[in-house]
Amino acid sequence: SLAASLVRQGVMPSAPITPHVAFTLDVLEFYRVARQRNLHYSIQTYVKTLCDLQGVHFKSYVSRQFTIALDVYLQVRVNVAALVQESIRRNTPDWRLKHACPACTYILKEEPNLRFKLLYAQDGNDSLKRVMKKALDEDLEDEGVVPSSLARPSDSASEVLVGDRYLSREYVDGFAASSRDLLNGEVSMSSLSGTVDDGNPCAGRWKNMKEDETKRMWGVFDESGIFMAVCRHGFSLVIADMVQSGEQAKYPLAVTAKLMDAFGANLGAGYDIGCRFKTTLSRSSLGPLAQSLHHTSLVNAFHGHAHNRLCQLDNLTTYVEGLGLEDLEGCERTFSKSNGLASAVRYATSFHRRQAIACYFEHNDDYEIFANLSTFLLNNYKQASNILYNGKTSLPLLKRQLGVEDNNVFEHWLSEEREYLKSLLSEPEEETLQMQYWQKLINLSGSEKDLRELDANSGGWSVTTPDQPASAFGANDANKTAKIETLRRHARENYTNALGAVQELELKLNIGTRWQPGDDAWNSAARLVANRKYQRALDTLERLVVSRIFELTRMNQSGTGYKMRKHISKALQVHSAAIRTALDNYNTAAKALSPPRRTLSFDEVVEYAFLSDFDLLRDARQDVSQQPWASPTARLAMDTYFKMKRAEEEIIRLNIEIRRLVTYLHDEDNYLGLCEAQLRPAHPALAYQVTRHRNIRQRFYSHHYEVLAKIAKLRDFTGTLALGVSVENDLGESASTPRACIPALLKSQLSAELWPGVDMDNEEEDVDEDYEDDIETHAENVQRIMSISTDT
Repeated sequence: SLAASLVRQGVMPSAPITPHVAFTLDVLEFYRVARQRNLHYSIQTYVKTLCDLQGVHFKSYVSRQFTIALDVYLQVRVNVAALVQESIRRNTPDWRLKHACPACTYILKEEPNLRFKLLYAQDGNDSLKRVMKKALDEDLEDEGVVPSSLARPSDSASEVLVGDRYLSREYVDGFAASSRDLLNGEVSMSSLSGTVDDGNPCAGRWKNMKEDETKRMWGVFDESGIFMAVCRHGFSLVIADMVQSGEQAKYPLAVTAKLMDAFGANLGAGYDIGCRFKTTLSRSSLGPLAQSLHHTSLVNAFHGHAHNRLCQLDNLTTYVEGLGLEDLEGCERTFSKSNGLASAVRYATSFHRRQAIACYFEHNDDYEIFANLSTFLLNNYKQASNILYNGKTSLPLLKRQLGVEDNNVFEHWLSEEREYLKSLLSEPEEETLQMQYWQKLINLSGSEKDLRELDANSGGWSVTTPDQPASAFGANDANKTAKIETLRRHARENYTNALGAVQELELKLNIGTRWQPGDDAWNSAARLVANRKYQRALDTLERLVVSRIFELTRMNQSGTGYKMRKHISKALQVHSAAIRTALDNYNTAAKALSPPRRTLSFDEVVEYAFLSDFDLLRDARQDVSQQPWASPTARLAMDTYFKMKRAEEEIIRLNIEIRRLVTYLHDEDNYLGLCEAQLRPAHPALAYQVTRHRNIRQRFYSHHYEVLAKIAKLRDFTGTLALGVSVENDLGESASTPRACIPALLKSQLSAELWPGVDMDNEEEDVDEDYEDDIETHAENVQRIMSISTDT
């Protein structure tokens, strides 16, 4: 055809039959690459530049023609890449996902076991939202009816160019039921509370937005952003479009399900509301699977300081064993770069939006993340080594000041702090039982009194006179007797039940002699009941103030960066609002006491720098200021100790990842080189495309080897650069024996005699039928691209 002839000459036409405008492939390729380096570089700007260079006047339709040519060119690249993947035996489902990151997924034999097989971060981003477009139905315009429809092609049409990074809407919607049942819609961090659910201190902290407010906010958008997951090194794993209503629970559930299916057990997932998502996941249909695969939901280091202190003790990265120094903030770093796409996709069609996002992350993975992979390992190794070096100097001094000899004391202190904060969430069990026992004694005394009164009043005679009828006498007497017996039976039952409840609590409290009014124990329990509201308000205020002081200690420590200080400061502002509410409740309860307690002002509460200055805590159940772990020196010592533990774990993980990278570079280069050599005799063009595919990452090999050499020269390097052996040797794996094959689309063009050493029997189906089917499929794809490109 004319279009094919033009392409053979290096020109891409803008129409398949009678093109009037065409663009050279070099011009299209230059824009494709330039756009990934400058996300604000628009097609119109580029076309105007071409017109200036060609000395012609710019016309707006040229931009549309360039868009069509670019779409077809990108589709050709996708088809060629698919042929290359098929020829090197890497076209199985989820192959890219399972091999996304060499340091994470290229597992070697005889490696030490890690608690987390794969660490990834997941989060939503609303910067890449797209404004909803509506179209008028011309058939109904004359009747005055203006229907609207979303200008969005189906998933099958959009998947022509986006590859397998995107999760289909059908797949994501499969988790919508769990989302509605568990979170009742959108997850938002717009409002805070302090409720506790199933032992999760933050389960009620992140509340949902109101449905009507959500609809108004997101109603103008068709796609309201993306939800994605990245590994700890930054490679994109999966992406899902968030539709209209924002960040629902179905998106993290779908992402988690996909990654568990691809990678199996022992995954660690960072999420800014990971504590809440842990509850959501356990209650969803994925709960049993996640539990059997030991999936762990974690909270990102940066966002973790916005959570309450009790949540931090369980989920903050500093205290999670096996996590190393990973902060799980990969999504934030990814979004800080991808946000440049926002202006380009805000008013694009759904197809072009997905195209731009998929092309960006593909380019970013190959040319940014992979290029900096060895540098990531080097910097992390230096960071871990410095933490250990400085800690070995500072921690002994701190221990000497505290009089601590064993490092296990810090673990014990952390447990004590956790138990202390948990104790403030509710009354101590013994106090609760004592108050219940006191109340049951009151109930028993009342039941006994009621029973005595009935016995005293029911023993009189019924007097009648001769003038009363005998029938009236018998009926009245029977009714009265039955009523009295019923009241007595009820009173005895109430007394028996009250006595049983008292006896049960006496066994629990180990009380030998029953309390009597006026006893010390009786009076103590009465005071507990009277002060219960006050004590609850005091516990809440104490918990919030102590958490605030600990966060201030963290913010003032050396080594806390500016951004982290600002983030902690904002979190403390939110905490301050909660403190105001708790303070109002405390002052109300203090005034209600007899005699009233002194009320406090907000300034009095928030100005304390240390727990020892906070007089209010001396009225609490326990004086936390006297605890050994509450002093600033103890806080610094604990922080240093746990950082050193995480640094040691990071060194172990880095030693594994460094050897994986060295082995991958060797195996991958050898595998692709042999595939290229097998393909070159019979199909030089295909072999050339394998060479180009190989060069995408091979160009960075020399840089990686240089950086790896620097790692080996580090004074504290304890790993090895010796080659390992991959556990995977299936067909297509880097460590397997190469068996290049001819794709079905190209196989019929060649003779088996020209293919010595190359597998010609890749498929059992008839070659001619496959060829005709593929030709038809590709023709349909091109037609689909043409129709989507003209979609406004």
